[in-house]
Amino acid sequence: MLGVIVNVITVILGSCVGLLFKKGIPEKVSNSAMVGLGACTLYIGISGSLAGENVLILIASIVLGVITGTLLNIDGAINKMVSAIENKFKKDGKNISLAEGLVTATLLFCVGSMTVTGSIQAGLTGDNSVLITKAMLDLVSSMMLASSLGIGVLLASVSVFVIQGGLVLLAGLLSPFMSTGAINEMTCAGSLLIIMIGTNLMGITKIKVADFLPAILFAPIIYNTVPLFEKLYDLIFRMIIS
Repeated sequence: MLGVIVNVITVILGSCVGLLFKKGIPEKVSNSAMVGLGACTLYIGISGSLAGENVLILIASIVLGVITGTLLNIDGAINKMVSAIENKFKKDGKNISLAEGLVTATLLFCVGSMTVTGSIQAGLTGDNSVLITKAMLDLVSSMMLASSLGIGVLLASVSVFVIQGGLVLLAGLLSPFMSTGAINEMTCAGSLLIIMIGTNLMGITKIKVADFLPAILFAPIIYNTVPLFEKLYDLIFRMIIS
């Protein structure tokens, strides 16, 4: 839970700074910070991707994952949900409501591939690097949001604790049923998504990373399925030659 706690603290600190500087943070400063954090995210993704032991499992996971995500239109569904909730709370010609700041910040901090990947990785392996990197991103984002959306952004720290903490605990409950190899392949697939996030943050790409999220689930499934196919193949081969 270390990564979750750090994330909560950064959201609180960032929101407090943003509330102190109501006129907003200079765009040049925030853009430069995002590029730097994007580079760090890229490094973490590349490091984690080396955990995989079978590149064919990675390829199959990514391909099946993005096909599933695209057919389900995960990215589009998230964007529609965000727009619908924001439009519900936003009133033209009126001051920004507490609810608008809370909902907008919660969606930004808790809905995304980095949240899912980082929480699963922290719960299964105890590696909080992705969540801590996300915490640094949220530090900058919370400053920007709080300066314009108010104290509702600060209250979103509770949402971060509940949602990310829940995902970490859920992943932790599954860890006894996950072999080291399955966890490594899941980490590898998730790290590839982290690389995509890093290039997006640096402005290099505009990948719909949310559509790739199912790949994280496919990786351990394929890893555990391969031995079954190998045994089936050996059985059929022996029947043919006998």
